[in-house]
Amino acid sequence: MTMEETRRESRGDARRSVGVVRPDEDHPLGNISGRVRDGVGTWLKSPALDFYGLIVVGALLISVGLVMVLSSSSVGNISRGDSGFAGLLRQGTFAGMGLVGLIIAALLPPGFYRKAAWILFALGLLLQCLVHVPGLGVEVYGNRNWIQIGSQRLQPSEFLKLALAVWIGAVLAMKRPLLHKPFHLFIPLAPGVAAALGLVVLGHDLGTTLVMAMLVAGAVWVAGVPRRWFLAAGVAGLIGVVALTITSGNRMARINNWIHGTCPGDSCLQSDQGLMGLAEGGWWGVGLGQSRQKWGRLPAAEDDYIFAILGEELGLIGTLGVVLLFTVLALLMFRMITRLDDHFMQITVAGISAWLLGQAFVNMMVVTGLLPVIGVPLPFISSGGSALLASMIALGMLISFARREPGAEEAIGARLSSVRRSISVLPAPRERAVAGAPTPARSSSRSPRKAAQRGASGKSASSARSATTSTSAKPAQRAGAATSPKPATSPKSTKSPTASKRSSTAQRSSTSRSRRSGRGSAPSSRKS
Repeated sequence: MTMEETRRESRGDARRSVGVVRPDEDHPLGNISGRVRDGVGTWLKSPALDFYGLIVVGALLISVGLVMVLSSSSVGNISRGDSGFAGLLRQGTFAGMGLVGLIIAALLPPGFYRKAAWILFALGLLLQCLVHVPGLGVEVYGNRNWIQIGSQRLQPSEFLKLALAVWIGAVLAMKRPLLHKPFHLFIPLAPGVAAALGLVVLGHDLGTTLVMAMLVAGAVWVAGVPRRWFLAAGVAGLIGVVALTITSGNRMARINNWIHGTCPGDSCLQSDQGLMGLAEGGWWGVGLGQSRQKWGRLPAAEDDYIFAILGEELGLIGTLGVVLLFTVLALLMFRMITRLDDHFMQITVAGISAWLLGQAFVNMMVVTGLLPVIGVPLPFISSGGSALLASMIALGMLISFARREPGAEEAIGARLSSVRRSISVLPAPRERAVAGAPTPARSSSRSPRKAAQRGASGKSASSARSATTSTSAKPAQRAGAATSPKPATSPKSTKSPTASKRSSTAQRSSTSRSRRSGRGSAPSSRKS
């Protein structure tokens, strides 16, 4: 072994020994906790965390929703003579439409939403006005908040929530330096919010009105409205909710049932059966698809009370898993608010987060008996095409904003480029030669006929060059002889030995190159 090979081997051993974990008595497996802590800390500091986190959490919530809609609606569909998969097909169709809307919303820049805020808000108000058109609006359980188009039933208030969040973000971002002045604070914010909430209140849908009020409160709080005006608006809103509750006998009955626990008739049937489903689930649940409450015992099993079916089939672990997903979604949106440097995106994200998280919070508290019965669906999970479409479009908008965080676009581009580079890597060709045998030249893989043709062409080319050189040299010699009788003293005759040396040297180098590359045939190289 030579000295150079010894050095190379020692360097290779040094490189291999860098990543070796040396066990000791205190840490026999090495400092694994430190490595994990460093890795998680680096991952949490990544500017692309919100982008990928929204995609993962949204996909998990939508998947859980599709599975639970199939489980909770199968028995009811079969009893009506339909297929057991009818609920899944209907919800899956809306999920596919929502996926298209999510991708489009994620690809659009935030500037588009800011410019189209007024148009989107006007369209949302127009759709909500259609609820009160005779023959088009539909009343369900005392609430006139749906429109019937053919066989499809839509809820315009879900799209109005999204339009309201974008519109408030655009208005407050433009007037943020003037929010301490009452006129600029209330105009045009107060009339627009009053129009949106008033159209929903006219349909007697108090649950949707409360969710929209939370949306407005979240956006106004992040915008930096003075606290005195924020508290004044909160007190005015509370007085309005109390007035709407007192003037409705149905709402007062629900509150009395919740406070006193006395339920005349079957007025507490839904809440009692929901609690019974959660109790029967226990820790691990009775099994997916094995719910007993969905066999006609629990009203709205696939809509507002789908959380009870989830708790019965998947147990406490399943309900805590859903709560954990919404908690992670909340942390991601709060992180976006702190990292974004644009006021419009900050306020809009705050409004959307208050809408989605507030609605999920109210739904789960109603099912668990911590609030009186209020008809609001669980975002991404409850059955309902309008709610799922609006929620997925809102998620796409959040993804678009997450791409504009400082450093996020570069981090996402670097990750995608690394994936593309890893995909384009090809395996090295296998070595066919036996170990220790010399690598065959390129000419050996070619056919003998091609080698002979190349040798013949090489001979003809060399003969043609020599002939050209000889024919060009003879006139030069004649001319030199005619002009000067002493060729030894002629300048041309003194240069000819040097030129001949250079030509012979070039021929030797070309011959050695052809031998090394293996292009010429073996017999011709031996003759030369």
